[in-house]
Amino acid sequence: MSLKSKSAQDIVITGVGIVSPVGIGLSALTDNLRAGTTGISKSKFFPGFASPDTVTAEIGDFNEETAKKIYLKEVRRSIKLMCRDIQLGVASALMALEDSKLNLETIDHTRMGVEFGANLMLSEPAVLGGPAVAMSEITGDASFKGWGEAGYSKMEPLWLLRYLPNMPACHISIASDARGPSNSLTLDEASGNVVIGEAVRILQRGAADIMITGATGSYSHPVRALHLALVKTLLASSPAEPARRSRPFEKDRNGFVVGEGAGTLILETRAHAEARGATIYGRILSTGAATCVNPDGEPRYQDAVKGALKAALRSAEIEPTDIGHYNAHAAGLPEADAAEARAINEVFGSYRVPVTAPKSYVGNSSAGSGLVELMTSLAGVKAGFIPRTLNYETPDPACDVSIVTEPGVSPALKTFVSMNVTRKGQAAAVIIEVE
Repeated sequence: MSLKSKSAQDIVITGVGIVSPVGIGLSALTDNLRAGTTGISKSKFFPGFASPDTVTAEIGDFNEETAKKIYLKEVRRSIKLMCRDIQLGVASALMALEDSKLNLETIDHTRMGVEFGANLMLSEPAVLGGPAVAMSEITGDASFKGWGEAGYSKMEPLWLLRYLPNMPACHISIASDARGPSNSLTLDEASGNVVIGEAVRILQRGAADIMITGATGSYSHPVRALHLALVKTLLASSPAEPARRSRPFEKDRNGFVVGEGAGTLILETRAHAEARGATIYGRILSTGAATCVNPDGEPRYQDAVKGALKAALRSAEIEPTDIGHYNAHAAGLPEADAAEARAINEVFGSYRVPVTAPKSYVGNSSAGSGLVELMTSLAGVKAGFIPRTLNYETPDPACDVSIVTEPGVSPALKTFVSMNVTRKGQAAAVIIEVE
């Protein structure tokens, strides 16, 4: 079975924006992927970081100064209402809009919508310093029994607006004057791929002409990293070198590295894109999703990944052999990576699909993972290579898949599938053909 011919109703990508530990913007991302440059190091922002050895994948070039002067210059008055997750998401959306060359003066703004993924956003520990002191003066400790009487009044007046997961979409809608369909989804690592699916369906049913589609997220946060550190089976603690810490599918993997990132795609129908002379990066062939959980709440990773893959292939009306490479979720968790590998083999059968694992570069950025990781494949195939997987030194018989480890491997096909799955067994896949 071959791919469908190009059609005026295809959903195509016309703008790309990415803010990641291995590059801000598609060009920087491509260069660093080609060079095999990791984004993982000791934390520069949080010296007391609650992850093993303070190792994280953070975006060092995105700071208070560069946000105001470069990445969020157009909306700098609103920065005070944005936590870092929101800032990253809005910056990626503004970048994608600029890249798309949409004329915001002439488009019908009621036909432009926003679909954005995020996660629960946490404030810095210092934000609760004032309330904690006030409560302790009443109760003798920082007990929440004194919250209503003394703690609440010491909170920042705009605290809630800085951390709501629907606020990235709100700020993006205001900045672009998007008045079409809008939604915010919170499905942890699966968020990005799920919002793409929803945006595609909005365009297919004619409810919009343009969809600003993205996701933002971070595990690289003092409080969230502390939560993960308490679950000792999640965060990687070795080897000593930070750059080698994230080891998806590798035999000695022992957890994931916390990261942060955001990505945005501008999606349109091919007819709308061509009518305005837009550059087309590729088309969304299909999306698929599945959730598989045992009655006791234990996730069934293999079944979830398999279900999402099969749903995406069925929707695209293609065979597994029509996929040029597989962009894996693979976070470095021993059992989850093995389960994903089994699902790959079950779906692709004798076809040894090339597999890349981008978390070896960017760590795990929670809700930002899907878009950031998808763009590593988009950037690579556009430039003529499949991004290699870093730190794959000793193969694991339990992960018997064809890992791309060498630089400059040319893709046999311009199609790829990008997969993400949450620790709760929610999986989502996107199949893209690069043009």
